[in-house]
Amino acid sequence: MYYFNKKMPTYLLILCLALISANTAFGQQQTAVIKGTVYTSGNKAAEGVTITLKGKNKTTITDNDGAFRLANLAEGNYTLVVSLIGNNDIEKEVTALNNETATVNITLTLSNNELNQVVILSNKSAFKTNRISSSLRLQSPIIEIPQNIQVITGKLINDQQIFDMLEGVTRNVSGATRVEHWDNYANITMRGSQVAAFRNGMNFSSTWGPLTEDMSMVERIEFVKGPAGFMLANGNPSGFYNVVTKKPSGRTKGEATFTLGSFDMYRGTLDFDGKLTNNGKLLYRINVMGEKKGSYRDFDFNDRYSFAPILKYLVSDKTAITLEYTQQFSKVNAVGANYLFSHRGYADLPRTSTTSEANLDPTKMTERNILAIVEHKINDNWKFTAQSSYLNYQQEGMSLWPSGFDPTNDAILKRAGGIWDILGKIYVGQAYVNGEAQTGAVSHKILSGIDLSDKTFYHDWMQYFTMPDLDIYNPVHGTLAASPTFDRSQSLEDRGVKYQNNYKAFYVQDELGFLDNTLRLTLAGRYTVLKSGNYYSGDTKNTRFTPRVGLSYSIDKNTAAYFVNDQSFNENYGADWQGKSFKPETGGNIELGVKRDWLNGKWNSVVSLYQITKNNVLTADPEHSTTAMQYSRESGQQKTKGFELDIRGEIFKNLDLILNYAFTEGKTTKDSDESLIGKQVAGTTKHIQNAWLNYKIDRGTLNGVGFSLGYQYQVKRAPWFISTDNTTMLPDYFRLDGGISYQKNKVSVNLVVNNILNKYLYSGGYYTYSDMYYWQAEAGTNARVTVAYKF
Repeated sequence: MYYFNKKMPTYLLILCLALISANTAFGQQQTAVIKGTVYTSGNKAAEGVTITLKGKNKTTITDNDGAFRLANLAEGNYTLVVSLIGNNDIEKEVTALNNETATVNITLTLSNNELNQVVILSNKSAFKTNRISSSLRLQSPIIEIPQNIQVITGKLINDQQIFDMLEGVTRNVSGATRVEHWDNYANITMRGSQVAAFRNGMNFSSTWGPLTEDMSMVERIEFVKGPAGFMLANGNPSGFYNVVTKKPSGRTKGEATFTLGSFDMYRGTLDFDGKLTNNGKLLYRINVMGEKKGSYRDFDFNDRYSFAPILKYLVSDKTAITLEYTQQFSKVNAVGANYLFSHRGYADLPRTSTTSEANLDPTKMTERNILAIVEHKINDNWKFTAQSSYLNYQQEGMSLWPSGFDPTNDAILKRAGGIWDILGKIYVGQAYVNGEAQTGAVSHKILSGIDLSDKTFYHDWMQYFTMPDLDIYNPVHGTLAASPTFDRSQSLEDRGVKYQNNYKAFYVQDELGFLDNTLRLTLAGRYTVLKSGNYYSGDTKNTRFTPRVGLSYSIDKNTAAYFVNDQSFNENYGADWQGKSFKPETGGNIELGVKRDWLNGKWNSVVSLYQITKNNVLTADPEHSTTAMQYSRESGQQKTKGFELDIRGEIFKNLDLILNYAFTEGKTTKDSDESLIGKQVAGTTKHIQNAWLNYKIDRGTLNGVGFSLGYQYQVKRAPWFISTDNTTMLPDYFRLDGGISYQKNKVSVNLVVNNILNKYLYSGGYYTYSDMYYWQAEAGTNARVTVAYKF
């Protein structure tokens, strides 16, 4: 914590006190109180229930004991709206009197579509939740799971106006950062390496892709730290993020939004949710988004749309079938147009600079995804789930990457590029059962199933072109006579380079509960058969059993300590200089942690210590690489250890906070280049500290007004590529963002300003083969305002 900006805690404290003082100043004459407890149909305390005063901007969430309290109310009659997914909404009339407390107890009843949710939705008015989505397969609350899982709720996504995975999502999770990327592909690093991209519990990661999900169709994002074997999919030992898409809720509702932003941004979304039949057995949800956006760089743009319809049929009170289709489209100037290059060093060009031209043919990217889910409740204790998904990714366009600088004048960039067409096909199938059993005094939560995946990609980057040279310090554009043309007479399957990875796996996990479930022991194992192949060589086959042991102990009802020791086994994409597929990467993680709910669940904290070892890590192969083609070899090992702290939730009345810190020490312990042994792992950051505050006034003259403020701070950042020739660290990173919002009944307005201090922020590396620095600069101060209407 030495590198923590010492002034920031003071600023945060002053802001908190000011907001609390403002809260006290409004409505001092309002002294009525409504409190109570909410129970489930089984007469158990209902945690996480949303309690809203109908027609008022006042909402609260029940704590871990199902209790709620609404204070500082004016005398009068109120209608409580009680809402919890999977249960019928309840409206309760209550009369509140000055200087008195009205007490009301409420019992929920299960809705007629008990299997309605593929996911458990986030609390709409909180940054913190105790639940994970059902796509993570686990049956325990987060505090009892022997793993660090951080959930970014839909409310937080909306509050920060995050529109895709490239826009500040990582600020909400300790140790996660977004490093350089190819336009619409998210590249997120955590615990020393890039983490896998999951969607609804399925691993769609590849070298490039999938397209970053638009947040209009996203309900929540779950960051799971540590190996992913228990998650029914291969994954990196550092963890993965799981994007959970919106599903039908069984309630008739909708929302429309319109956004205006800097750089000629125009964006609109529609969300329809409801029933197609009177008996409520056929449900639907449709999310539509359209966006047109320019850039702070000349000639650059990103025009997108997404379309996500879902149908859910409740066959009976025990069986449900879900069909989900997602289509995303993006059109950009050219892949790589967001890179800047210099022979002299980082950031010596304005962030508005570009190496592109206005008359390049655009690059188009289309992703289509079909998901089918069958759920069957065998009995009160056991459930069977089967799901299958097909993702098709198509890209047609070009990428820009210069060949280097003129050897006689380091201001002259020799611009070049090539065709970049992609066809990707990903098939995923999963079937599993989970349930509970009792043997004597020992309880069991059992999960078992099969996991199948096949990923095939075709890439054509073999057609090369050059562009007129560019003086990067005195650029003159408009010198390109016409956009390059390419030979696409053959299908991509015939002309492209093929890469294929597939696996089959069986796994079983048992969480044993002792001492009335105070002590929980998790024993799990996964057997995986992994095959890979490419255009140049035949298939290779590897098998491995990866065990998992976890221990969790509840010190009290709000505090739990955990230990986990698990392993990973996943694909190494690509091929070496001889065209041979790489052997899989293996890894292991040892972790200790403590989780605690404060104020009986209003906010929580997680502290964790871990050590990860990765083997068969791909490293550079300078012996066989050239300027035109760079190869890798599987000779590396990396060890990462670290400390993480996450705090999230309502720390004071109406004041929500996200606060996290991570110390990450990742070092290369084996490499084909011995000079890199002991160096910081490329793309990692040693110290990361983030905060986000949101305060909402719910009474008085300013009822419905909200304020947000947050920052990201990173120290000792390693570039994305480290070589013997250059190991220079990137400069420290500090970004301040904030916003003001207003909500009145069904209408809300949210203004967010990013990079308030207008700092020159970037990430990048040094490219050995062309002797040049490359980086991606972020936008300067920019803003966006969104108007939303719920119906």
